[in-house]
Amino acid sequence: MQVLRSTGFFTGFFAASLASLFVLLPLVAQAADSRLQRMETTEDGRAWEAVGRLDVNGEGFCTGALIAPDPGLTAAHCLYDARSGVRLKPQTIEFLAGWRNGRASAYRTVARAVVHPDYVFDGEVSTDRVRKDIALLQLQRPIRNTTVIPFQTDSRPRKGADVGVVSYAHNRSEVPSIQEICSVMARQDGVLIMSCDVDFGSSGAPVFSFDGGLRRIVSVVSAKAEVEGQRVSLGAALADGLQLLRAQLTSARIGSRMPEGVGRVQVGAERSTGGAKFVRPGG
Repeated sequence: MQVLRSTGFFTGFFAASLASLFVLLPLVAQAADSRLQRMETTEDGRAWEAVGRLDVNGEGFCTGALIAPDPGLTAAHCLYDARSGVRLKPQTIEFLAGWRNGRASAYRTVARAVVHPDYVFDGEVSTDRVRKDIALLQLQRPIRNTTVIPFQTDSRPRKGADVGVVSYAHNRSEVPSIQEICSVMARQDGVLIMSCDVDFGSSGAPVFSFDGGLRRIVSVVSAKAEVEGQRVSLGAALADGLQLLRAQLTSARIGSRMPEGVGRVQVGAERSTGGAKFVRPGG
């Protein structure tokens, strides 16, 4: 399979705009962040099989994670066509649990998806938009593979807390990578500003806390920015937003039939998505 261009990360974000939002925040000095490590073998990724690549509409990908056998968690903007801004049909999206070197522990087409009711894909750049950039995915059927253990979630971490992230990206689309230590540099209005190393394709990647030795998802990667000359990643804190989405998904399930004829999405050759750009100066 060829490396796909990511539909992840917002279109039209500029570092200057983000800096105007966050410049007044005191950023906690970074401790020694760990480097990204590729999880090449099954043994390396054994505890992380519930993180998967989310193939989007046959032409791009994001990252997602299971928080139950069904549903999965990702960024809301991954569910939109980057060129037109139109919401994609769920059946054109496929979750590949533990995807590594051409194989996954489980393959599931998305049957239904919900995003925050106030999320606007082409809205003005703001902390409000990042805060609502989460989505839940109801899969064609639950993943009950004993090697794929869903993650618990937790409230947002405090400023200065150590977190970690597991993600795919454009230059590592076939193997997940883990950064075991990065930090929450600041928080504002439900948005986490973090030192985590992310790139195209990392949208929707789970951000973990490790308090008490337990892996819990506390955020999902939304975008990357530059603040006061520092490269940072932005994530939506879960908190109330996740509770709202769970209620929406439960409501959508009641009395609804699963779509018929749902099968695997065949991901095509690479082609330009025409715009979804990573946040960087001049981007």
